[in-house]
Amino acid sequence: MKVTGAALPFLPLCRNLLPSRLAGLSLALLKATALEIAILAGHLLLYPSGITQERRTTPALPAQAQDTPRLPTEAKPPVVLLHGFIDNRSVFVLLRRSLAQHGRHQIESLNYSPLTCDIRAAAELLGRHIEGICERTGSRQVDIVGHSLGGLIARYYVQRLGGDLRVRTLVTLGTPHSGTRVVPLANAHPIVRQMRPGSPVLEELARPAPGCRTHFVSFWSDLDHLMDPLETACIDHPDLMAQNVRVSGIGHLALPVHPAVATGIRQALDTARTGAEADAQAGGLTVA
Repeated sequence: MKVTGAALPFLPLCRNLLPSRLAGLSLALLKATALEIAILAGHLLLYPSGITQERRTTPALPAQAQDTPRLPTEAKPPVVLLHGFIDNRSVFVLLRRSLAQHGRHQIESLNYSPLTCDIRAAAELLGRHIEGICERTGSRQVDIVGHSLGGLIARYYVQRLGGDLRVRTLVTLGTPHSGTRVVPLANAHPIVRQMRPGSPVLEELARPAPGCRTHFVSFWSDLDHLMDPLETACIDHPDLMAQNVRVSGIGHLALPVHPAVATGIRQALDTARTGAEADAQAGGLTVA
């Protein structure tokens, strides 16, 4: 199995819960809850700014190079950010800034409609978006960072729609890879039902995926209130090259905004391999 486990070194780890540490756990939970509330409040203020699709432009070439064909940039592919359920691109304001400050100058976000009722349809939209990015930038591949449902949509594109040809690395943040049981009343929404354990979509993702070229890195939190069980945010598939990275002390909403997680994401993307290198190095990524 090509699944490896790792812990994010920038955050305290939650080990065996001995009785003497229960008080510490309760304090950590209170801190995480307070942080989630603060992030939610800030995100509600930013939400209107991310409702519309971002303007997509092709970087201008220098005047003397206008007639020179652009060559694919393989060192640092474009990064595509994909938000979660009933959200938009505004959730990635801080992560986008962090990536840009560390050399990622081609970053694009995709808004899919909150009325989307099918992961498959959203994955097809993502595929068209990525083809457009590759055409505009001259890149052969992209990297994707998906939060929550966004990670599941991107994974479906990679595994079921041939997206492994285009996606070098897929980073997921709090994504219910094997289904979550939280908030049963939310089953009224079709896409929520697709995120339940045993749904047809998740059964499709559990099927064999031999030769999948994409590297997967899944960040999961031991205080994620939307993952039930918590380990559902881990990838466990015999055909996928994947690493599961555990973080502690933060909740679901904090994953795309916490600076330590942003550092881990940058490291995961910077240590990724493409093409023949990926085939030769059939192990997980290392975040250290």
